[in-house]
Amino acid sequence: MVHVREMGAADIEAVSRIRVRGWLAAYADIVPQTYLDAMSVEDDARQRREWFSHPGRTSRDLVALGDRGPAGWICFGPCRSEVPGPGSVGEVYALYVAPDLTGQGIGRALLDEAHAQMKGDGFEASALWVLRDNRRAQHFYERAGYQADGAAQDDVYDGVTLTELRYQCVL
Repeated sequence: MVHVREMGAADIEAVSRIRVRGWLAAYADIVPQTYLDAMSVEDDARQRREWFSHPGRTSRDLVALGDRGPAGWICFGPCRSEVPGPGSVGEVYALYVAPDLTGQGIGRALLDEAHAQMKGDGFEASALWVLRDNRRAQHFYERAGYQADGAAQDDVYDGVTLTELRYQCVL
């Protein structure tokens, strides 16, 4: 059974391991290998500690606990861009599950709890960005009720431009 709780400072190393391993697994054939090779748990943890301790931070972090400790992580908060439509919109900034634990409901448990908290905060919808070539993530979010809304943006990874698609769902 998966238990979801608020992330604490003691979870930073485990979350960084999940995030880096998640990137390496999910983006191996999408993001340039040079970019992936430059990622490290230590650098990610250092950056996460800075963000986590920032007093004005508006994002929230949850971890999913499995039999062996943290198994997944989600970060969410207010939407960082204008989204057409009525009501206020939250945003899922990141969601990663340990690659050896995908398909066990961990990501869905994290997403469901984030949605409940967003709704409790007064958000009426949620948005997120997915790399166009990441079909696995797109299918996951579509099963959770998200739909692509037609918005796109480009990001550059080691000189390679990749397109992200925005997805939305009503909470």
